[in-house]
Amino acid sequence: MRTKSLGSVTAALAVVVCGPASNKPVEHPTAVGSLVTVGDMAESRAAHTATTLGNGRVLIVGGLDGAGSSAELFDPKTQTFARTASPSTSRVGHTATLLADGRVLIAGGYNGGYLASTEFYNPDRGRFERGPDMREPRSGHVSVPLPDGRVLFVGGVSTGWSFLSSAELYDPATNRFVATGGMSVPRESHVGVRLGDGSVLVVGGHSGRRESIEIYGSAERYDPARGVFVPAASMTKRRHKHAGIALADGRVLITGGADERDDKGMYHDAEIYDPAQNRFQSLGNMQRPRFKHEGTLIPLLDGKILLAGGAGTVEVFDPTRNLFQLGATTSPLAGSFSAAARLSDGTVLITGGYGNGAAARASAWRYVPNTR
Repeated sequence: MRTKSLGSVTAALAVVVCGPASNKPVEHPTAVGSLVTVGDMAESRAAHTATTLGNGRVLIVGGLDGAGSSAELFDPKTQTFARTASPSTSRVGHTATLLADGRVLIAGGYNGGYLASTEFYNPDRGRFERGPDMREPRSGHVSVPLPDGRVLFVGGVSTGWSFLSSAELYDPATNRFVATGGMSVPRESHVGVRLGDGSVLVVGGHSGRRESIEIYGSAERYDPARGVFVPAASMTKRRHKHAGIALADGRVLITGGADERDDKGMYHDAEIYDPAQNRFQSLGNMQRPRFKHEGTLIPLLDGKILLAGGAGTVEVFDPTRNLFQLGATTSPLAGSFSAAARLSDGTVLITGGYGNGAAARASAWRYVPNTR
């Protein structure tokens, strides 16, 4: 998970609203799973990261305000959080990428200045170890692991609030970052998804702030063999602060986002990208409008997708029927800039975030799919 707009992260957020009554989706009486609360994290967090380790535990790193300099582990056996070693640098708006050797690469972010530094969390030693610097400071970027073990870092914001079109690669074989081809436009609040052929689809986002903001409907694909971005079809509408995930059949689900009005302009709809046809197609409305939820679309063991963030309730997307269904909950989620990770038993841990009338929260939940 990564931060999208640091300015919007630190702003207060009112209760999530539904779209116009005429667009309200049909409620499904049978919920597709439920949320149960688990013990609170050691810190209140939003815009943090959650990464499932090879040992089944979940590493939680960073976040807004005082949480940025700490990390903790969730143990699914005891359903509890416990502090682990702290990162060397406070971070929000960073990325966390699980590497093939089991370590987690924590890269970039913001702590009063934009960061080029990286570090590795070593689960065998339970500590953070210094990594090489990126070529450019980045916050609000995306990181996507490639099939050959390298990691692609794309876009974000850098020193002086400069928006980046550049990209770079981390190579674990050399432990170095190297430059690669750049995008056609600078992007923050964008989405990056690896496709079945190993290329990476980069979708939407924005550049500029406030009255100068430009929100993109465009998409492009990174070809790792040639190290270049090539144009892809445009989405059905402009989106930023949206989310995306690859489906088992090779298509890509894109959900929600917002226009220039931010929480006043949240999107209720979703769309699908078909890489074989290079085409986006509208799916109609989700059960709830969602934004600020990148990294919280989680694949379930049955091929469905859990929408775990961006609103006060979860829902599940069934790609065989192109259908969104609500999950039951008695405890509203925070919604914005939470972090989620699938556990080994197929349930999903959802942590922190802010929204629904509250600042960053220490709360955590576990999504349990229906077994029938």
